[in-house]
Amino acid sequence: MSKRNFDEARSLLDEALSAEAENFEAKYTLAVLNRAEGQIDQAKALLKALVEEKPDFGRGFQELGLCELALKQEPAAISAFERAVEVDGSLIESWKFLAAAYRRKGDSRAEQAVMQVEFLASLPQELRTVISYLAANRLGDAERLCRYFMQQNKTHVEGMRLMAEIATRTGVFDDAEFLLETVMELAPDHIEAEVQLAHVLLRRQRFHKAHKRVKAIYERDKNPSSQVQALYASVCFGVGENDEAIKTYQEMIRVSPNDPQLRVSLAHIYNATGESPKAVDLFKQAYGLKPDFGDAFWSLANTKSYRFTGAELAAMTECVNAPSTPQIDKTQMQFALGKAYEDSKDYDTAFSHYQAGNTLKRETSNHSKEQLDIRISTQLDVCTAELFERLKDVGHNAPDPIFILGLPRAGSTLLEQILASHSKVDGTMELHDILDLAKRLRGRDKASDPSPRYPRILEELPTERFAQFGQQFIEDTRAYRGTAPYFIDKMPNNFFHIGLIKLILPNAKVIDARRHPMACCFSGYKQLFGEGQEFSCGLEEIGNYYRQYVDLMNHWDEVLPGFVLRVQHEDVIADLEGQVRRILDFCGLEFEESCVEFHKTKRTVRTPSAEQVRQPINKSGVDQWCNFESHLDPLKHALGPDILEAYGITPPA
Repeated sequence: MSKRNFDEARSLLDEALSAEAENFEAKYTLAVLNRAEGQIDQAKALLKALVEEKPDFGRGFQELGLCELALKQEPAAISAFERAVEVDGSLIESWKFLAAAYRRKGDSRAEQAVMQVEFLASLPQELRTVISYLAANRLGDAERLCRYFMQQNKTHVEGMRLMAEIATRTGVFDDAEFLLETVMELAPDHIEAEVQLAHVLLRRQRFHKAHKRVKAIYERDKNPSSQVQALYASVCFGVGENDEAIKTYQEMIRVSPNDPQLRVSLAHIYNATGESPKAVDLFKQAYGLKPDFGDAFWSLANTKSYRFTGAELAAMTECVNAPSTPQIDKTQMQFALGKAYEDSKDYDTAFSHYQAGNTLKRETSNHSKEQLDIRISTQLDVCTAELFERLKDVGHNAPDPIFILGLPRAGSTLLEQILASHSKVDGTMELHDILDLAKRLRGRDKASDPSPRYPRILEELPTERFAQFGQQFIEDTRAYRGTAPYFIDKMPNNFFHIGLIKLILPNAKVIDARRHPMACCFSGYKQLFGEGQEFSCGLEEIGNYYRQYVDLMNHWDEVLPGFVLRVQHEDVIADLEGQVRRILDFCGLEFEESCVEFHKTKRTVRTPSAEQVRQPINKSGVDQWCNFESHLDPLKHALGPDILEAYGITPPA
């Protein structure tokens, strides 16, 4: 086509489409050819179908923009180019047009567009391609190309930043942090790298470290960008400076009143701090600004108490059926619709929406049953009674931590609220420190490695390392504590690492928050988690995960008798004071009435149960799963006969 040999090109495309009528790239190339030959209407028709099929297809929007330019429809062209760079920041031709258009209109965004053009023009073509791969979520291709480039250009700052972005996207936060720290050493004034590093620290819940960096940026920049301001508000919220976070978001909303994301971000703070009416009002304002903003609708549903109106149901239904609605928004609205129909007792329709949401969610899930099997089996093989006897009391002797773990939606937030209501216990959050330590011990072994370095390395470490790890945990988590002698780490996934916890902190307390398997699993299935918990998007997957969790917890009971206290959620509901006394006795704490009146404790709660734990105990959620039982045979099959029998659950048909 570069030689304008259009006839030959069209012939090749006809062959490709005859062999595979739905060949996406061939259809896109045909659209480009149509535009080049002046067949603009045909090109637009093809492109509109392509971007409806893939709303994140940046090149398609760029080509649509070029079609609109050919028709002298500048407003439509601007809209298309804006959408193009929104989904793929590497599209330099779109940025060039926008820079020129914004300049002509006196739009303040011209400067940013010019900077982006200059930045992209300065990059080697390989790195522009990496950016495009990242936009298309082709992480494997992005990593391979970026690694190849970095082998030839070992200290290329932008290459290192892209490698850090890839590491962040794949959850290797240690590598991302290291790469960005290195960039900051090579280029101390690289503001974008410093902001990127702060985002990584936030993802790792290193709030205080992130706060220090971002506050320094914020204070030295007399006119911080909106990105820096939003980051500053996030880190302030992370370290408990809620008033400062609220003030920052309010000022940003004043300056940018049409930005729906700012309202949602502010609403989440209000929801976490118990000001639900303010949160609800802001969520509704957000979808008023952007009618297909799935995050606003799901956030309303996720308060657990909001009830959608008929108009809101109709609006969400229209959006999930619209081809132009981005997939993430469709996913969020499917879960919100599920909650809405469940509230109205239309359980079959509710389930259809939960199922649709999980189907969309599964498309981006990396959960692997095989990898879960490896994680469980290696813990069973390595963490034996003999290991713990040989390494008895080698860890740090601090009694401070109380770990509450188990599966999500099992009642752990309630247990945390009960304990955090005690005068000698600080509530914190779901701390990542144990998970991060396990990742460091695993090294560069892949999750699919049949014999991973961790936990095998526990048999080989010098004994003094365990005490060092324990002391480091105490020091690193001190920033999240108040003045109480004990504190809670409520990371549910720590159940994988109870052996590690015992070795580094032998005097810690561990509480297993357990819930009826059908109730727990279905509650997880209908919950759209922000990140992680990818096993929850299928009934078979979540049932298998629960069964494996039970097997591992049984193992911990066998090799570490008495180290873990199991607290059944239904028992807490039935006998609150009795279970509170049992928990406090296990933790070596005197009974305090405030633990029974936990709902009166004012503190920030960042989980989906935030509003529920501010209410007295009620039984409303105990048997909700029964309303959906006709749909749950795959879950029952996955749980297996032993668990079904233990809980008296009717076997699947």
